[in-house]
Amino acid sequence: MAASAQWQPAEEGLREICHLLEQQISPSPDRPQIWLQLQQYSQHPDFNKYLAFIFARAEGTPVEIRQAAGLLLKNNLRTAFKSMEPSNQQYIKSELLPCLGAADRHIRSTVGTIISVIVQQGRILGWPDLLQALLQCLESNDLNHMEGAMDALYKICEDIPQELDSDVPGLAERPINIFLPRLFQFFQSPHASLRKLSLGSVNQFIMLMLKGLSRSMDQYLQGLFVLALDPSAEVRKLVCAAFVQLIEVRPAFLEPHLRNVIEYMLQANKDDDDEVALEACEFWSAYCDAQFQTECLGEFLPRLIPVLLSNMVYADDDESLVDAEEDESFPDRDQDLKPRFHSSRFHGADNMEDDDDDIVNIWNLRKCSAAALDILSNVFGDEILPTLMPLVQAKLATADDNTWKDREAAVLAIGAIAEGCINGLYPHLSEMVVFLIPLLDDKFPLIRSITCWTLSRYSKFVVQGIGHQKGHEQFEKVLMGLLRRVLDTNKRVQEAACSAFATLEEEAAKELVPRLEVILQHLLCAFGKYQKRNLRMVYDAIGTLADAVGGELNQPRYLDILMPPLISKWQQLSNSDKDLFPLLECFTSIAQALGPGFSQFAEPVFQRCINLIQTQQLAKVDPLSAGVQYDKEFIVCSLDLLSGLAEGLGSGIESLVAQSNLRDLLLQCCMDDASDVRQSSLALLGDLTRVCPVHLRPRLPEFLNVAADQLRTQEMREFVSVANNACWAIGELVVKVQQDISPIALRVVECLVPILKNAEGLNKSLVENSAITLGRLAWVCPDLVSPHMDHFMQPWCTALSMIRDDIEKEDAFRGLCALVRENPTGALSSLVYMCKAIASWHEIRSEDLHNGVCHVLNGYKQMLRNGAWEQCMSLLEPPVKDKLSKYQV
Repeated sequence: MAASAQWQPAEEGLREICHLLEQQISPSPDRPQIWLQLQQYSQHPDFNKYLAFIFARAEGTPVEIRQAAGLLLKNNLRTAFKSMEPSNQQYIKSELLPCLGAADRHIRSTVGTIISVIVQQGRILGWPDLLQALLQCLESNDLNHMEGAMDALYKICEDIPQELDSDVPGLAERPINIFLPRLFQFFQSPHASLRKLSLGSVNQFIMLMLKGLSRSMDQYLQGLFVLALDPSAEVRKLVCAAFVQLIEVRPAFLEPHLRNVIEYMLQANKDDDDEVALEACEFWSAYCDAQFQTECLGEFLPRLIPVLLSNMVYADDDESLVDAEEDESFPDRDQDLKPRFHSSRFHGADNMEDDDDDIVNIWNLRKCSAAALDILSNVFGDEILPTLMPLVQAKLATADDNTWKDREAAVLAIGAIAEGCINGLYPHLSEMVVFLIPLLDDKFPLIRSITCWTLSRYSKFVVQGIGHQKGHEQFEKVLMGLLRRVLDTNKRVQEAACSAFATLEEEAAKELVPRLEVILQHLLCAFGKYQKRNLRMVYDAIGTLADAVGGELNQPRYLDILMPPLISKWQQLSNSDKDLFPLLECFTSIAQALGPGFSQFAEPVFQRCINLIQTQQLAKVDPLSAGVQYDKEFIVCSLDLLSGLAEGLGSGIESLVAQSNLRDLLLQCCMDDASDVRQSSLALLGDLTRVCPVHLRPRLPEFLNVAADQLRTQEMREFVSVANNACWAIGELVVKVQQDISPIALRVVECLVPILKNAEGLNKSLVENSAITLGRLAWVCPDLVSPHMDHFMQPWCTALSMIRDDIEKEDAFRGLCALVRENPTGALSSLVYMCKAIASWHEIRSEDLHNGVCHVLNGYKQMLRNGAWEQCMSLLEPPVKDKLSKYQV
């Protein structure tokens, strides 16, 4: 240690590094060059010691340069600390500790960040002096020292809280138990910064709920109640955050104090500081999610609902008020173009996409209050209406320009309760929609946009009424009203109208067919006038329309409106333009809807997809030769469009596949390190198997092995959607290539059985696809699969009984019959489960399968003598026995 303490930097090196740091923090066009120089310096073994010296000791140097040295040191230590010489590590640590009490708060804050990184890399064990130094600072009564130590402790708690709850040799107790009493003491500090840091530190342990905190819960709650009315808004915000986390993680601790906590959160929800009010507002959703007794909160609804409604009114400084002024003549700014995320193709019952029908992505008090009202309406239902509706009606009754924000909030509230209060609202829905339709033409754009959203929330009701004349007229008015707003001049309204119209399309489906021409005219008119950001919404609305009306779109008069503008845009966009993503998605829906009707457009679309995949695969290894930067999204969208073509064109895609290198590209994509590329590749593998398996045969063993690799336990748990598509694709291959599957059959069975045995908690589609694929393997290779029946019959039959009647279920049951024929005794111990699986059929339409099932049941009836069959039947519920009677047993 003495040797490292004697180290001194060379003056010249010190000057050079300080000069580079100064250039790095000043606005300079040479910054990339400076960064490269600093990276070169990083190779020098003493470079991090220079940075530590500048940060800790360069007293005459501007604090900005010292701080830059500290931040660079922190980044370097993240990767280099473990491989550093112990003497260098020791030098850096010894230089950092005195900085805890530095006079400048920027230095104190930065040293806390560096210390946390070192603890992450070397653990508390590797720095025994640290705990002692922190304790000394906390007990020093010097504000700088106390604040520096508390800041470092807070960052350790935030980054690696579990590290403080581990045993340290030489300490009688775990660090957390040493620090907790001191942190609680600082709750009462006269300094707001110390109260904030101490409470923030303790809050980090709520999610872990350590024993030390559990034992001290009374003291902690007492401290929270003391801080509840703290003059510092930052402290009050942390108090609210603590109550929200506690009710999420350990609601039982709050139960004795529930009324007081609700009362406090209600007051905090009205706090003058918006951030405190927002944190408090999160409590209501958390309370409902915790499934606490509703009566306790129910008493507060008459006071809570007016607060939420009041907070749903736009704040004067809300960014949306500025955005709402922009009409279509304003060019989009780069920051308006939110990143978009394509969801890879998923084969199964429950895609795991999140539906977000919200129209703005900035989370604020208004949005949080609307979300709270939504969840309260779902928990309390019509109980909230007597309090809410008079307030909503009063706001809607105002007509002057000064109160437009109140009217807007009232319309938002009607939308928020659409799901939870539908029963109580039902008798009045027709009048409500009549009232909302004129608001689509309101002079205030934000009233027009929120009305679009609210009407979309009631689109199911609007569509249900089509059967009678009044309801049909209302549907027409909503449809045409939303289409008018699609052509609004205000960009915010355009966005909301397109989103709302897409929701209406999903609900209305084939009911849109009589108005297809006028819908297409409006959407393609919007396509011609929208700017980049909202153009994505039009693509979505066109894609949703194609999904909704399907083959009805396949008429020349519709295609003449729809296709020329889309093809023109397709030709304009380069292979590196990200605006291709939504267009590729839109074409996917159109190809599926038009079916063989898309063949006139298919060849250039297919070839473009192949080119995009090839270009991106080259860009991944050599962006210079490819001429573009790698972006996997191009591959994913192209694979999904090829799947759409396979689904739409059917065997018509065969000639295109035959003339391309798609098979080899696809195999490469199936082995990609990005899970979403693998997910879409495996979906395409299954889709191509259905329509042109002959082109996959030359590399069949490789495809099967790659797909089977995705079903290994570790990969499967981490990438469920990939495993699901792999399982489905293998099932499709089994049916098409039959005996060629034999060499890999048992390997696949070994992967599928654990999925079926651990079905609880797994994705429903993965379990269903596993059951179907196992059945298909059994059908094709009964001789290979039947010896292993006793390992999987029970969970397999349970999974089969959950699957809806369809062709895939038929395949699986053919496998069941084949196994029983091959090895009847292998299923004896699971006969009850097999009977339940058979009874899950509503009706087996295939005559040969129906006969096969009859044969299986009657075979067991004859095999089980001396009352054994009757005993088996006695274990079945009466409805199951009734359903089995149709199989002549």
